[in-house]
Amino acid sequence: MNQNPQPIDPRWAWERYRPSDDAPWDLRKAGHLYRRATFGASLDELQTAVREGPDRTIAGLLQGRTDAQADELWATMSRTIAANNVGPDGANNGGQISSLWLYRMLYSAHPLREKLTLFWHNHFATSNIKVRSAGYMLGQYELMRRNAQGSFRTLLVDMSRDPAMMVWLDTTQSQRNQPNENYARELMELFSLGVTNAGRPGQRNYTEDDVRQAARAFTGLRLDNGQAVFREAQHDNGEKTVLTQRDRWRPDDVVRICLEQESTPYFIVRKLFRFLVSDSLAPTPELMEPLATEFRRDYDFGALVERVLRSNLFFSSHAYRTKIKAPVDFLLGIVRGLDGHRAAAAGQGGLGTVELSRTLEGLGQRLFYPPSVAGWEGGRAWLNGQTFLLRQNLALALTSTTDTRFGRRLDPAPFLRRQNAGTNEQKVDLLLRLFLQGDVPAASRTRLLDYAASAERQTYPVFWTADDAANHRMRTLCHLVLCLPEFQLD
Repeated sequence: MNQNPQPIDPRWAWERYRPSDDAPWDLRKAGHLYRRATFGASLDELQTAVREGPDRTIAGLLQGRTDAQADELWATMSRTIAANNVGPDGANNGGQISSLWLYRMLYSAHPLREKLTLFWHNHFATSNIKVRSAGYMLGQYELMRRNAQGSFRTLLVDMSRDPAMMVWLDTTQSQRNQPNENYARELMELFSLGVTNAGRPGQRNYTEDDVRQAARAFTGLRLDNGQAVFREAQHDNGEKTVLTQRDRWRPDDVVRICLEQESTPYFIVRKLFRFLVSDSLAPTPELMEPLATEFRRDYDFGALVERVLRSNLFFSSHAYRTKIKAPVDFLLGIVRGLDGHRAAAAGQGGLGTVELSRTLEGLGQRLFYPPSVAGWEGGRAWLNGQTFLLRQNLALALTSTTDTRFGRRLDPAPFLRRQNAGTNEQKVDLLLRLFLQGDVPAASRTRLLDYAASAERQTYPVFWTADDAANHRMRTLCHLVLCLPEFQLD
């Protein structure tokens, strides 16, 4: 991964990127944008982005497109799953909600919104393994999606009354005379303040007494027919001191106090930095200060995202391929690259996501089932010897056409023919341009060309036609590209 030890000027970092001779807008930068802000791109999307330039491309991603028919289909499927998969016995089919969200990631007309919803899912990490209600989990998803580019203040307030969160962190068990501290603790530690102050190493942002006092403020919240209600008789109405402020605080008051703390904007900005820019570059207080100062004004998360996506730092070598692809990005990057998200629109039948969601679990990222309240660790934790082998096997399953789970929906052979890639050099360069924007060592390209040449001299089964053999070579070539180490980097 790219390393740049030299210090970064914060003012330069967050100024708007303008293409220049030293930093041209090209296929590599378009691919970088689509990997980070969405789930990858097709060749057509990349080429269109290069033609339209960064300003128009980013504006299109931020705004997204509307698709009323798709939204209605999603709503119908959500209602059906929620109605059929709720019960105290935990019998709901969690695989359905995982595959449903993956379906929306793949076919959504607003992929940036889905990508940011995934960010919030990892921030407010809630698992159906305890909630055991498809309806509650889909409701939390809708809450995060609705506010994905909106107000963090609104999202944090509403999350305190989210049914899935109330079950996950035991707000429903909190009694006036025996308050449960789980939500109050995670609100401060993981959702707003963070444990320590980034600008003052070693200084904690809250105390255990702050947690105990805040827990008293959250008493009185209950679920009634799946909706959060506040019951005055069950609330501790006594005075409470939370983060040095004293009064008869209620739930919304505690959220407000957390948002007033100096560390909160820094904490959120650092997490977004790790998600969109780099999980290896240090988000120093000096580097985060311009973003945190702006974010503190009104907690407009959409404006923060736009500032980052349009910045010099985002498009610099400091950020380029400095992240390891999360499993969902690895998977959907292949599918979108081979136009799998356009099959339904073309009347060819969409690629089903039930089996795709099952493969994600093996790679370590099951949607709606984060491993803990801290979410997925990400970064280098995504990749080890086992998961790298599983990624190679998944790439083979998707492109070989012999795996019955996926069939021929992502067949690279007709894709290469449509692009008029006739020679081995054209095939190799097209696949490298599509999946890596040509950003591979010359030795890797040479090895791919050597394979292509040797494969032409191979002996194939006697019942294979010349087209069968040519198709097999193209599929194998695509698989080899997807197994390159560089393809694991985001």
